[in-house]
Parts: sequence; C-alpha cells; structure tokens
Amino acid sequence: MPIKIPDSLPARATLESENIFVMTEYRAIHQDMRPLNLLILNLMPTKIVTETQLLRKLSNTPLQVQVELLHTSSHVSQNTDADHLSSFYTTFSQIKDRKYDGMIITGAPVENLDFTDVDYWDELCEIMTWTRTHVHSTLHICWGAQAGLYFHYGIPKYSLPKKLFGVFPHTIVKKQSPLFRGFDDEFYVPHSRYTANKLEDILARPELELLAVSPEAGVFAVKSEDNRRFFITGHPEYDPDTLANEYFRDIKKGLHIDVPAHYFQNDDPYQPPVVRWRSAAQLFYNNWLNYYVYQTTPYDITKI
Repeated sequence: MPIKIPDSLPARATLESENIFVMTEYRAIHQDMRPLNLLILNLMPTKIVTETQLLRKLSNTPLQVQVELLHTSSHVSQNTDADHLSSFYTTFSQIKDRKYDGMIITGAPVENLDFTDVDYWDELCEIMTWTRTHVHSTLHICWGAQAGLYFHYGIPKYSLPKKLFGVFPHTIVKKQSPLFRGFDDEFYVPHSRYTANKLEDILARPELELLAVSPEAGVFAVKSEDNRRFFITGHPEYDPDTLANEYFRDIKKGLHIDVPAHYFQNDDPYQPPVVRWRSAAQLFYNNWLNYYVYQTTPYDITKI
C-alpha cells in the first residue's frame, strides 16, 4: 500500500523515480478504508530535503498513510520558498482541534542554544502538550528528541567536546522490543549533533525505557512506558550524501570539522560513502508505523 501525499508535492516525483508507490489524493478517496493520519512537524531549514527523506521511509508499507506537513508560525524559514510553505504546510492554529494517529517531530540545527533561547520554543511546547491528548504515537528525532525528553521528563542535554559526526554501530538493549523486530545484532545509524543525553538520566526515570545504544554515539532510542512517545537521537532517514554535503559545506565555511566516522570509503572524503543504514532505517519506520501506530490506534480517530 502507498503513502498518500498532495499531487504536486516536489517529493512525489523523486519517490516515483525510485519506484516508491505514492497515491494521489483522488485515487486515495476511492478506497474503502481509513488511512493512518500522520502529521510531520518539520523544524529543519531545508524542508523539501527533510520531507522527502521521511516520506521515503514512510512509504511502501502495507498501510495507507495520509501525511500532513506542519511548520511553526513563530519562526520564519529562510531556506524554503514561501510558496512551498503556503501550498503544502499548515500551522498549529489550523489543526489543533484535530486528532492524529501518529506524529513526527524532526530535528533542528539549534542544539547549541538553550531550549528557551530557541525562538519557537513556546510554540513547540504548546504543540508537545497538545500531542498528549491529540496524537496516539509521537516520534521525536535528534534535537526534537532532546527537546521532547526535556519538556516531558525534565532530562537535560549536554554539550559534547566536538561534533558527533558519522555513521555509528548500535546494539539493541531491549531485544524483545517490536520497534527493533527483524534487526541484526548490530545496526548502523547516522548522527550529526553537538549535544547528547546521558544514559544515567534516562535510567533514572522509571516511566522511560531504554531500547538501543551505541558505544560511540551513546543513547539512541528511548520510549515512554505507555508507548505514546519515542525518542531517537540519530537520523536513520538520512540520504547517502547527507553527511557528505554537511562536511563539505562546513569545510567551505572554513570550519574545523572531522571527516564523518565510518562513512566514506577508507575514511577518504573524496571517495564515495558506504551506505550501511538504509535497510535498518526502513525497517525502523515500518515497525513504528505497524506496531505502535496502526495496531494500537483507535479506528474512530476521535477517541484518541
């Protein structure tokens, strides 16, 4: 089954060129079934890139997923055309009376700021409060995970000595977790961040469950005991060239940055990246949608 997106969304052509089944709005309304309603709060500056990455991972499951895109109204995006935002995105005031089966809150390049110094922090807090009663399952990614852990559980983030940058091996702590069903004993995930959560802070909260960690990247996956909130500190949705683009962007700016670890062939930035995370990433998003959204959300969405 496909993912349902607006007919003219730029991601549609990219996904179809990769043989990913997407469905037009016209075709979807003629199917006698209720799709999963999924909301993506896109906090990244390069919104088209991020929405395409996430839609790729949410596609080609046995489920029909209807996706809506949300942006903050308290922050003016400098890197996305206003016409794109007005055509494909909505704001919180427009959807706050609706309910959703699932939601994704993306990362954002603001981790060096205190949470309260982020210009849309108050709006984000309002949205995260709203998810408690209006979203069945919410997935927080990277800075979005750190923000969610701080807001919901008071868990702080800590600055790292240098940017955690590369593709790192991970292991599963809770092997019976459906979120990691079908995973190998070791799996890889890209990371790109300057801050981290501490393991002891997670373990000190009995309402949280630690699911996966990395010897080099630290805490990776955490969920609430009631399965309503998930937090991942990496970027399984990243494209093969995402870290390369970040690396050469920073080099061009004259910044000192290490070559991303375990990424380029022979650790040589002028050789192609080795993609080690694609299959695990697809399985991760499939498992979240299947086990924690589709199988447990009420058929009557108003009962969420």
